[in-house]
Amino acid sequence: MDHENKQTKEELLADIEKLIAYGREEPTISPDLLAYLEMADLINTKAKLLERVGKLSEEDKEWLEQFKTYK
Repeated sequence: MDHENKQTKEELLADIEKLIAYGREEPTISPDLLAYLEMADLINTKAKLLERVGKLSEEDKEWLEQFKTYK
């Protein structure tokens, strides 16, 4: 079992909110709506957000490391 499956729903929601808001003035989706998603959906959403991150500065990469898990 990897780290993402050990996270609580609240932890996943917090991570997703940070990733969505990254580089934007305001989030593009209401955090209230995310609360209705199932754990598997939240894990997939987080993974997709991490994949979407394009070219980053070293500072940005360091910030994103907090969300990355290693198998």
